[in-house]
Amino acid sequence: MRKALRWLLALTVLIGTLSTAGAATAAQPEATADIKDRLLAIPGMSLIEEKPYTGYRFFVLNYTQPVDHRHPSKGTFQQRITVLHKDVSRPTVFYTGGYNVSTTPSRREPTQIVDGNQISMEYRYFTPSRPAPADWTKLDIWQAATDQHRIFKALKPIYGKKWLSTGGSKGGMTATYYERFYPRDMDGVVAYVAPNDVVNKEDSAYDEFFANVGTEECRDRLNGVQREALVRREPLEQRYAAYAAENGYTFDTVGSLDKAYEATVLDYVWGFWQYSLLEDCGTIPADAKNATDDEIWTSIDTIAGFSFYTDQGLEPYTPYYYQAGTQLGAPTIGFPHIEKRYVRYGYLPPRYFVPRSIPMRFQQDAMRDVDSWVRHHANRMLFVYGENDPWGAEPFRLGKGARDSYVFTAPGANHGARVAGLVDDEKALATARILEWAGVAPASVQADPASAKPLARFDAKLDKRTVERTLRP
Repeated sequence: MRKALRWLLALTVLIGTLSTAGAATAAQPEATADIKDRLLAIPGMSLIEEKPYTGYRFFVLNYTQPVDHRHPSKGTFQQRITVLHKDVSRPTVFYTGGYNVSTTPSRREPTQIVDGNQISMEYRYFTPSRPAPADWTKLDIWQAATDQHRIFKALKPIYGKKWLSTGGSKGGMTATYYERFYPRDMDGVVAYVAPNDVVNKEDSAYDEFFANVGTEECRDRLNGVQREALVRREPLEQRYAAYAAENGYTFDTVGSLDKAYEATVLDYVWGFWQYSLLEDCGTIPADAKNATDDEIWTSIDTIAGFSFYTDQGLEPYTPYYYQAGTQLGAPTIGFPHIEKRYVRYGYLPPRYFVPRSIPMRFQQDAMRDVDSWVRHHANRMLFVYGENDPWGAEPFRLGKGARDSYVFTAPGANHGARVAGLVDDEKALATARILEWAGVAPASVQADPASAKPLARFDAKLDKRTVERTLRP
């Protein structure tokens, strides 16, 4: 009997060994397959192009997504993504800027820190990732988060290590919304300069920001140029009309050249602090009242851009303004340094920047829901802001329910704030947490977080830090 049992056990072990060997043999072709073949084997994935970059494989791809994730049978569209592939044994960073995706190889700061792969997603409804015809009611934060969820689920079998999501500005907002709706997908979140407009009609935080940012001298210079541009409205609008005619610009969406002119001028001070540093105040005319028309025009155009509020300038940003007017909210600020007789329209709401053929209705609870979730449920989330960035006037904040989460502000930084710009102890802590969340923290970092630093060397081309020059978040 014992012999029979020993024989049966041996047979069972043998069968198990053969089965395991067979499984390993079956899995071997997939593990050794070229990464492009593995990506293109994903249902709905197609190749646009592959671009070479030393040490990586870089792919521009289309992925088929439902227009409406609640009703997948009601049409699809092609969403553009890119894959910066290093090695499936490395962690993966999921990035979106919240707008179009760049088709040039680039590496976001968390990707450099963890020395990993990077998946970048174009936000739905930014061309060419737009359904035709476009049902604008399907452009909301849940649908976009579900786009990311489906991409993650499709790629996770290939990139099986830890995942972090990240993004800057609207991309930081997007990474936060994704975490709110799918908190089990990512192993950590790094959200840069993410605005958090919880109550759309309450914007006093922005007025307080502009009353105190930088130095009094710098604020006076900027306010002087802004006011003078409205005082000299008539001659400068004549120049604007000639500029528009020369370039074929029109103003149907915003309503008139006059509205576009004022909107540009009112963006001027905001735009300076979003893109520039305190040290750049020397480039602003010191005596606006005695400056020439050309000096006033050039300063406004350089910082705010007179082409933006034309139909041609607004069109690429229709998806952003639609979301700002339906869920995200938009700031409204006052201009106490400008007499009321010079301000005809004030800060225009998003409705003026979206074609009237597209209906809009604001959902007041969308941002409140996200804000409450972050305060009470944030886990392994890092928010980074710039001290002199207007968009940080209403930041995300953490409550008692948050775990292993942080909000840091880089001193003197603008809308391009990064972990690298934090004070030393916060920079080390943030870097250490990112490495830990990604599962690649060296033993030395685990023992002493102060020793944390990026695992990949800086690459001047791949890690170029740029801030897109648009006054949107």
